[in-house]
Amino acid sequence: MAYRLKNCVWEITLGCCFSCKYCGSAVDGKKRENELTTKECIDVAKQLKELGCRRVSLIGGEVFMRDDWDLIVSALTSRGIKTCIITNGLLFNENHIKRLKQVDIESVAVSLDGPKEVHDKYRQEGSYDRAVRAIKMLSEADIPVSIISTLNAENSLKLEEFIETVKGFNIFAWQLQACSPMGNATNAGIDYAFDFGEVIAFVERHMYEVPFALGIAHNIGYYTENESVIRGNLNGARFRGCTAGLDSIGIDSVGNVRGCESMYDDAFIEGNLRERSLAEIWNDESSFAYNRGFKAEYLTGKCASCDMKMQCAAGCRSYNFFVHKKIYESPACAK
Repeated sequence: MAYRLKNCVWEITLGCCFSCKYCGSAVDGKKRENELTTKECIDVAKQLKELGCRRVSLIGGEVFMRDDWDLIVSALTSRGIKTCIITNGLLFNENHIKRLKQVDIESVAVSLDGPKEVHDKYRQEGSYDRAVRAIKMLSEADIPVSIISTLNAENSLKLEEFIETVKGFNIFAWQLQACSPMGNATNAGIDYAFDFGEVIAFVERHMYEVPFALGIAHNIGYYTENESVIRGNLNGARFRGCTAGLDSIGIDSVGNVRGCESMYDDAFIEGNLRERSLAEIWNDESSFAYNRGFKAEYLTGKCASCDMKMQCAAGCRSYNFFVHKKIYESPACAK
């Protein structure tokens, strides 16, 4: 069977100005040794285009810690690949606005995890104000901006409070995603677990009253009554199972390829772009076997008897793996 690549999440550097308590990358602020050069990144952009990739999300670390970020964006957008950047906003300034205007960026997503005291607690003091400043600067410059909130046991309880603040921003979307117990989140002992059903109920209460798309990420769910609208898309899009290695990939800053960049474990590395081309990795019959070779009999726990098992296939592989190492069983399904 031929698989068509549509989406890529690309970590262009591990260098960061933060060391967030729940960072899945276990970032200590340092970039990896021997990260892909500008020339290599431009070649990766070419390879993504050749495989038909439609959309790329650039992440870090912190994207703006890399001086050539705009050259990488331009290498993608000049080839017709829609590109967005996810940032913590700390370093953001007018120069970034100017450079973003020159590279045809599709949007910028700013991480904002809750009220000021909660956001700063898990990131660093003063980071909330800088993130809000970045959101306002982007909006005033007519660059589409969204917010991503990473939820844990504490800030998930403050959504009703926080939404009043979010309503004041000129954003096009607000996405809620679950903190996974990996990287710094594991090392810091973050209480990551929260009630998926309560978060879904929050989205259901507010999604029609806000002037932006409000929805949940793929690691929260699944298949409750309003599944067709709670993912921030009111046209009936439903969760269709983990797409890692089916139409999506992740690339890290030294060229390792995974089915999803959230599957941040060496066990999921399918190859390295300095050793094999992206096409070779993508088209290898042995690649991404956990999804390409999926069978219903692999499911365990309640997922094995669920009436939506073939559509959902146990939800987010990454969240499952880092919570209890069982990739074919969701530990927190709302259904």
